[in-house]
Amino acid sequence: MIDLATWNLSVPVGTPPTTIDTPRLVKGFKNSYFHADTGTLFFWSPVTGSKTANAIYPRTELRETYANGSLRNWTYPEADNLLHATLTVNQVPSSGKIVIGQIHAYNSTKPLVKVEYQYKTSTGAGNIVAKVRMRPDDEHSRIITLAQNVPMDRDFSYLIHLSPGGVLGLSAAGAQWDAQLSATWRDKPLYFKAGVYVQDNTGYTSEGGKVTFSKLDIDHNKT
Repeated sequence: MIDLATWNLSVPVGTPPTTIDTPRLVKGFKNSYFHADTGTLFFWSPVTGSKTANAIYPRTELRETYANGSLRNWTYPEADNLLHATLTVNQVPSSGKIVIGQIHAYNSTKPLVKVEYQYKTSTGAGNIVAKVRMRPDDEHSRIITLAQNVPMDRDFSYLIHLSPGGVLGLSAAGAQWDAQLSATWRDKPLYFKAGVYVQDNTGYTSEGGKVTFSKLDIDHNKT
């Protein structure tokens, strides 16, 4: 069973989109966009869903919190920070792209890292791509292809690891990448996100991103 006691949930309904707070999530919240009935987490986001402020695409996505529901933000020197997930991609929009995990920066439109599944019609499989800002003020992300030819409807895992020394480690489907971030990230409040954030906003209501997580775990290990 995946522990939901350190997350809230955004679903692409209403203006602004609805946030399900941590206590309600833990009590077994479910709708057509999210459920945890089977011990796994099911996420669905249609391309026609409503969008959060400053976003151009819809999402059904978890955001890190404390157990009482208040938002959790951390700076990387405080601990060894890890997000580990195992999931299956069940559907992608016509762009082929969905974000499945992030380290976001609080009160910023520029996340530190996004992990994307990018489906290629030509191969019938997807690549796992990371988009990383080495500095908080970088306009453009560094793009790293972590793994290639990952089929839909098959489990794979990814890990986002940010050490107290500012080393970012990313692994997915057995591949690994590491880099030292700029120290200008040190005092920036950060938080993990996971789910399905579709990189598309046009099409029928049946078009969108669908994923199923069988493992999702956050750790902030004090050093």
